[in-house]
Amino acid sequence: MNKNVVGASSTDPSGAKNKQAERSAQSDKKMFEAAIELINERGTAKTTLKDIGEHAGYSRGLASYRFGSKDGLWLELFDKFDDIWKQHIAEYIKGKSGLDALRCAIHAQRDIFRAESGYLRAMYILWYESLGEASDIRASLAHHHKIYRRDVSNWLEQGVEAGDFSADIDCQQLAGVYCSMMFGAIYQWVVAADALDLDAFFEYLENMLTFYVINARH
Repeated sequence: MNKNVVGASSTDPSGAKNKQAERSAQSDKKMFEAAIELINERGTAKTTLKDIGEHAGYSRGLASYRFGSKDGLWLELFDKFDDIWKQHIAEYIKGKSGLDALRCAIHAQRDIFRAESGYLRAMYILWYESLGEASDIRASLAHHHKIYRRDVSNWLEQGVEAGDFSADIDCQQLAGVYCSMMFGAIYQWVVAADALDLDAFFEYLENMLTFYVINARH
């Protein structure tokens, strides 16, 4: 056996760094999951970094050391959820445009209620509770809302240009209406999940929007 090789592998700094990165990623994952559970259980105001660290099975100071503040953790949760949403919807609208993209986006929104119900609920509680003051979270949310409206407006414009949609559509205004209906549905679901039949709601929304974009008249 080559002792030099053995010695080199046992002291390989890259191996130690990889293990440390894996441990950090695992602890982050557990603390994100703990934060989601606690936000859903008690809201953001009554959820502390100490609680999150302990709920995840770590020391009470780890979450503070890792994220610095609750807002720091909330922003990372937001970014992580945004990545999940982008990947989720991309699978639905890949290669689609116009009416197909609009319909598939509606299906993606419907299905994420089930795929990420705990995360979705926690994020909307976080967002609604952040609206009472100026914060990085509120600013980030406003930025993402602008992107969502832009994406919907682009699908609508594609449909108009292709001749599939009525030329009388105001794409920017309808994009705002679309997003308002989506966010409103989530709000109702967060408040009382059993009061909203998701399948029936999204089927009606799809049929209503399909009829409107094709037949809209000034």
